[in-house]
Amino acid sequence: MKLAQFKTNESAEQRLGVLLGDVVYDVAKLARALKESGGGPPSWLLQTKGTQDVINRGESAVRDIEALLTDTQMGTALPLDSIEFLPAVYPSKILAIGRNYVDHAIEGGAAPPEAPLLFNKLPNSLSAHDAPIVLPSISDKVDYEAELAVVIGRRAKRVSETDALEYVFGYTLIDDVSARDLQFGDGQWTRGKGLDTFAPLGPFITTRDEIKDVQALKIQGRLNGEVMQSSNTGKMIFKVAYLVSYLSQGITLEPGDVIATGTPDGVGVFRKPPVLLKAGDVFEVEIEGLGTLRNPVIAAE
Repeated sequence: MKLAQFKTNESAEQRLGVLLGDVVYDVAKLARALKESGGGPPSWLLQTKGTQDVINRGESAVRDIEALLTDTQMGTALPLDSIEFLPAVYPSKILAIGRNYVDHAIEGGAAPPEAPLLFNKLPNSLSAHDAPIVLPSISDKVDYEAELAVVIGRRAKRVSETDALEYVFGYTLIDDVSARDLQFGDGQWTRGKGLDTFAPLGPFITTRDEIKDVQALKIQGRLNGEVMQSSNTGKMIFKVAYLVSYLSQGITLEPGDVIATGTPDGVGVFRKPPVLLKAGDVFEVEIEGLGTLRNPVIAAE
């Protein structure tokens, strides 16, 4: 199942959507239509407005939505280009992993890390599918990073690697936008990675049951349609299960938290000559089975 948060031209109210084919259905609206027709949907579906509701309720909530979709004639299908996507989830924290693909570490002149290299993406950096990446006035070296994002499904504290995937709700896409001059000049990565709009996330969360092997997914980053990054999640140094377990040993992971798992080689700053983002560009992240995250690039006001 693919879930999204969105709003429409008619209302700024956040809604929970589910992708069916190439259209989105408003979950709460479907539930209300079922109730009006004499059906009895679970009460939470009548008022739900976001993915966090589903994540908090877990597998039973996914089954409730699946049951609701057996009769979509009661609802209005919304074409994807008729809605405004919001971030796929609003996490309490975004934990990101640096240099998690050998080729990316090598292209930057660094040795592959012996342990996960952890940093934060700040809440203000969160953005959505089709929302603009804003080039800040304080940087002239803004770069792209296509990444797989893991969405935590239930509280994880000191979990084993064997059990770690059971704590995952699903997967989505993230662009770890980076101001390289700030990242390298500051001596640490918080500012360079945490500026406004620097974490587009979405458009959908794909539930874990739909992904047979999260370590066997093709991943691409495209700039203005040209493939800049092309790899496979199987090339991660530290796999998803290891990352969830590793992080949970000292940081309690809450439902809805996001782990950005690192980017493959092909980023702009290490190209010769460098290829950095400029106003008018469009960057896309595509991951097999998860869809495509697309963001235009604009100058700061």
